[in-house]
Amino acid sequence: MAGLIVQEWIEESGGAEQVLDAMRLALPDSRVACLWNDDTTRFPPSTVDESWMARTPLRGRKALALPMMSGTWRRGWGDGEPDWVLTSSYVFAHHAGFGTKRGVPKFSYVHTPARYLWEPDLDRRTSVPLAGLARAYLRGVDRRAAASSGSLAANSEFVRDRIRRAWDRDARVIHPPVDAAAIAAVPDWAARTTPVERALLESLPDHGFLMAASRLVPYKRHDAVIRMGAALDLPVVVVGSGPERERLDAVAADAAVPVHMLGRVSDELMRALFQRALAFVFPPVEDFGIIPVEAMATGCPVIVNRVGGAAESAVDGVAGAHYDPDDTSGYRAAIDLATGIRPEAARARALDFDTARFVDDVRDWVLGGPAQAGASSRPNSVSSALG
Repeated sequence: MAGLIVQEWIEESGGAEQVLDAMRLALPDSRVACLWNDDTTRFPPSTVDESWMARTPLRGRKALALPMMSGTWRRGWGDGEPDWVLTSSYVFAHHAGFGTKRGVPKFSYVHTPARYLWEPDLDRRTSVPLAGLARAYLRGVDRRAAASSGSLAANSEFVRDRIRRAWDRDARVIHPPVDAAAIAAVPDWAARTTPVERALLESLPDHGFLMAASRLVPYKRHDAVIRMGAALDLPVVVVGSGPERERLDAVAADAAVPVHMLGRVSDELMRALFQRALAFVFPPVEDFGIIPVEAMATGCPVIVNRVGGAAESAVDGVAGAHYDPDDTSGYRAAIDLATGIRPEAARARALDFDTARFVDDVRDWVLGGPAQAGASSRPNSVSSALG
């Protein structure tokens, strides 16, 4: 049997799925194990193994399934012994026991230690009802599993620090893959949009708006971008869908500046919007933040929270500006700094996170031999450059 890549679950889109795609690109002969697979067109069905949960009402019900996830991963399922196991974990996938009791090398790529347990106040989506005793118990289970999770890689220095605090372990840093080279290669994304999309572009302010984009959930803080636009007398364009849409529509309607709520858009239109925006604003405390790097790849300057992984890619004064979303007095300085960024500087920084680099780093980590498998603290070239 070839290697095995372990993913929490597979959805139709998302940052974790982007990482999974690149892992398969790096390790094309691998199989995939997941709790359930909601995108059956992503990989040949014969290469994906789902858990018992996929055949029960627990499928897709993450909060209800949470208490049983760790035990399911530890037991594993299916036949065959993989040559190695690579987990892509943001809940309990790093607990996976496929073959590890027999000395199979294990590598755990950590998007974050589970926020359910370690950072429940940071992202309210993960505030599942866990009593104090239940959280304390699961933290113990998680910490013990982390001790036997093989070689660790964090997706940012920010997450590396969280791993140290939560699990008392170190990790190398391998930033997530971004299709930066492909994005940067197109000088005018508007030319690749449909006639309807081009008409929409023409209806928006020309190079004079702030832009926000991501799933509309509370911790992404789109309302903070609208407040920033109002404070600076700049229109705002918001891209995305999600449970916050109705509330944000009301915030937009009451705003002192025009706010355009566009919903979901194509990749081509998203990138054309980046190229027309005055700046892309990203307020959340994020583990890494792929969308700001995509914006930089088009030449768009970004303004990101000074706390979190996005601050590592959008270097202050080089490819964007850092700010505190709650400090209105700093908005003007942030926009002045961001709009002074040269587009070629933003694109050059984005290329440091291209998918090709991720593929090379993952191959080096997983297939580099026993010495590499035992090293868990060597930073990759990107994190070294960040100093």
